[in-house]
Amino acid sequence: MSTVQEVFPRKSFIQTILPHAELVAALFSGILILIAWLVGNETSIFFYVLAFIIGGFAKAKEGIEATIEDRELNVEMLMILAAIGSAIIGYWTEGAILIFIFALSGALETYTMNKSNKEISSLMELQPEEALILNSDGTTTRVSISELKLGDQLVVKPGERVPADGIVVSGATSIDEAAISGESIPVSKQANDELFAGTVNMSGAITMEMTKENADTLFQRIIQLVQSAQDEKSPAQQFIEKFEGTYVKVVLIVVGLMLFLPHFLLEWDWNTTFYRAMVLLVVASPCALVASIMPATLAAISNGAKSGILFKGGVHVENVSEMKAIALDKTGTLTQGKPVVTDFFVREDLDFHATLTTLATIEAQSNHPLAQAITAYAKSNGIGQLPHLPIEDKPGFGLQATLNGQTIIVGKPDFVNKQDALAFHHGIAETLAGEGKTVIFMRDEKGIAAAAALKDTVREEAKKAIKLLHSLGIKTVMLTGDNETTASVIAKEAGIDQYFAECLPETKVEHMKTLLKEYKFVGMVGDGINDAPALATATTGFAMGEGTDVALETADVVLMKNDLSKIAYAVKMSRKMQRIVKQNIVFSISVIAVLIISNFLQAVDLPLGVIGHEGSTILVILNGLRMLNRNG
Repeated sequence: MSTVQEVFPRKSFIQTILPHAELVAALFSGILILIAWLVGNETSIFFYVLAFIIGGFAKAKEGIEATIEDRELNVEMLMILAAIGSAIIGYWTEGAILIFIFALSGALETYTMNKSNKEISSLMELQPEEALILNSDGTTTRVSISELKLGDQLVVKPGERVPADGIVVSGATSIDEAAISGESIPVSKQANDELFAGTVNMSGAITMEMTKENADTLFQRIIQLVQSAQDEKSPAQQFIEKFEGTYVKVVLIVVGLMLFLPHFLLEWDWNTTFYRAMVLLVVASPCALVASIMPATLAAISNGAKSGILFKGGVHVENVSEMKAIALDKTGTLTQGKPVVTDFFVREDLDFHATLTTLATIEAQSNHPLAQAITAYAKSNGIGQLPHLPIEDKPGFGLQATLNGQTIIVGKPDFVNKQDALAFHHGIAETLAGEGKTVIFMRDEKGIAAAAALKDTVREEAKKAIKLLHSLGIKTVMLTGDNETTASVIAKEAGIDQYFAECLPETKVEHMKTLLKEYKFVGMVGDGINDAPALATATTGFAMGEGTDVALETADVVLMKNDLSKIAYAVKMSRKMQRIVKQNIVFSISVIAVLIISNFLQAVDLPLGVIGHEGSTILVILNGLRMLNRNG
């Protein structure tokens, strides 16, 4: 690898610069304009011509190709004609500046589009490339995923990813389905239970039967959902494209008429007629209109970045301002994403500290998230270094250990005797379950010794963020893979307006589409792979900075500091930007209209037209830069 870099260092540099070639060309044309202005004699024309060619090449090429493909003129062609018209009547500086401003805005637009259309390669990598197939003679062979067919029996060892969708044939284990459901707590799997490709086998070895083709797996559908959602154009983008075509046609038709009609109807001489047509082409160019949006948008993006909010493009700033509802994932977004012990009960004849020590000693030998939470709880209660204790893992149920000659088992109610577990401590298990908590029991030879309740707790900042969103008139909806009871409890604690439980990635997308029909502009907040399709479907997808690579790549906005309150800040900032943009658009169109009418009445010459045109551009830019003020 290092040898290749040493032999081809220039290639690496070119590959780095190539995606930004349009921006480099625009900036270089600006330098050439400055040189031409400083030279100030006939030689300056040479530098202006270079600025025209270098700065305008990309946009001219894009405009010509789009015109041929769509059979319709566009703003790119109008800008090129306006610049050439300026040069024809001797105003090289004006023409070059028009090219520079338009090229720069186009380069920045291309850059942000490239950033927001990243490949979802990290998602693809989570699908295993090989599987361990079980042969008829009991042996196993490692084969490519592409060679698998329906009905194949596969062996999945602890720590491996499930290679295909299917069902458990034999064995029992715990499966981490965070990639599919978003739920942080592994799910127990036994014979005939369903398995999903891309999920992780946490403990026991199992044999499974493949029930779906590789292309039809839930994991592949996630990828397809993300790609199709990203390909869809937003309504705002479609409107802009229609407006562009109409604007160019109107301007070119009017300029065409101005080239000869005033000569015959108003008895202007040909020089005046041509001069006025060229002035019209310059003053009617959409320079101020472009500047009405771009500087304000870039300032808003910069403002957001300083505040820990990363927008992947100007259109997302616009969409956030229109947001009427927002859906939020539960695990890792509204909650901490890690279970914690909330309650611990011991039998009346046992000591709290000693019993907790025994439970923690057993759980310390397991890497299960629930076991880690109990160990952490023990340490927070002053229990120090725990001794090593041999245990027997009962996949899908719990743990068994022998301590001082006594057999102790830890796990779910079915494992420790369900009837005794439900009767323990006056039936506390039912109450805890109603609070959305997972309950783990410890049993010794005398019966149930202890019960630990665990729960994924709601973030305090999440509660504050929900209140802020409500104050802005935005409805909040929770989408979670959890069961109905847990979802209800979490939604109530967080102050959520509405929730949908037991959601898979596909059902999250379905709920998102329903919300879009009702509210039109809907946000989605998530941090997991399972959230990616919903993030892509939403008008605006928000990803938590500590989330998965796929969520970060799919989302339109990234909250770098995992602070949900930043969403409310983003909404306020975006709404302010929209007010400024509307002010700029009204002002710039008004100035263009006044200049066009004044030109027709011969009340404005080219120098005054330039002052009006460029002056309006500068004013809207300065107004847009107000967005840099974080407090305003």
